[in-house]
Amino acid sequence: MTINFGPYLEVYRSRRIGMMLIFGFSSGLPLALTGGTLQAWMTVVGVDLRTIGIFSLVGLPYTLKFLWSPLMDRYVPPWLGRRRGWMILTQVALFFAIFAMAFASPQHAVGAVALLALFVAFASASQDIVIDAYRTDILRETERGAGTAVYVMGYRIAMLVSGALALILSDRIGWRNTYLLMAVVMVVGMIGSLFGPEPDIQAKPPRSLREAVWGPLKDFFSRHGAVTILLFIVLYKLGDAYAGTLTTAFLIRGAGFSPTDVGTVNKGLGVISVIVGATIGGSLMVRLGLFRSLLFFGILQAVSNLSFMVLAWVGKSYPMMIFAVAFENLAGGMGTSAFVAFLMGLCDHRFSATQFALLSSLAVLGRVFISPTSGYVVESVGWANFFFLTALTALPGLALLWWLRADITDGKRLERAE
Repeated sequence: MTINFGPYLEVYRSRRIGMMLIFGFSSGLPLALTGGTLQAWMTVVGVDLRTIGIFSLVGLPYTLKFLWSPLMDRYVPPWLGRRRGWMILTQVALFFAIFAMAFASPQHAVGAVALLALFVAFASASQDIVIDAYRTDILRETERGAGTAVYVMGYRIAMLVSGALALILSDRIGWRNTYLLMAVVMVVGMIGSLFGPEPDIQAKPPRSLREAVWGPLKDFFSRHGAVTILLFIVLYKLGDAYAGTLTTAFLIRGAGFSPTDVGTVNKGLGVISVIVGATIGGSLMVRLGLFRSLLFFGILQAVSNLSFMVLAWVGKSYPMMIFAVAFENLAGGMGTSAFVAFLMGLCDHRFSATQFALLSSLAVLGRVFISPTSGYVVESVGWANFFFLTALTALPGLALLWWLRADITDGKRLERAE
């Protein structure tokens, strides 16, 4: 029996989806440069741990980006249109800010480094806002899953470039040249902004800043079952995220693997599995549709947590570790493709920057509140029972998904109520 993969892969021939690889790369590149890579630089040159810890605050713009997203809906730059104009502006800002970081000195001018890192994070979060809006505006309904998969691939590749590769390069060409090189690599995103296609439908921007702020909320809450949809957004990825809070700690302390084992399998294989999962998920969505994809991938996410429960029972087993890590990341990547496609489908093109920023921030809200309990739960019930509980945590989201099945299957019912 021969399986015809043509219908599943045809969607990837779209130029719009191909551009998502570039924009995913551009979006993922700056993240490590103000996070793990910067921490490594500061550690190597002898900055004290308290200062390094405080530097985690430079990531706040990623959490608060919805506060200025209405500005990017309301105002249109005088070049390249509403979305690509903002993209090129943020990318040029990132180029110069990363370039400036290369000449900063963490051991002698830590304040200047902090300000530059904060500006890079702000420009990066702003780029994320407009790229998310552009992706929402440009991808057709049947392309959203595949487009998200390709975007995730570009994003993960960029994180490896500015993370692992940057650390390797720093030993060979020094930190200054490494950051200079990372600034040059941002040109990839600029090329994408210059030559990216425009959306099929040109939505009119809000007429005022007031409309840009309140319009997205009014539009969303005029939809059928808006409150239930919001609750579903909070809960759908909750079980997956809850298990992920202590996966590394479990593999080292609970299962007895070495940091090298964890770095090789959990980080290396994990990244590959996420990319493969997102690609498979995006392809299957073409035939399964949005509801069945969310349901099937959501069930896989819950079941994948149980593989860590089995690993806790078995103990230090390399084959079981490889299976658990690969399965969990594969299912997570598939779920991400469907979930992001769902969020994009909820956005009105007039307010897509603000609405996507708000909805994606809401999606991590549950994780923020439930994650701090993970250590206490493990101490109380043990590792195996903890991962069983994370699988149960996924069930309320799946139940809400079933409740919303008619609305999701008939996409028109997610639109504004008349």
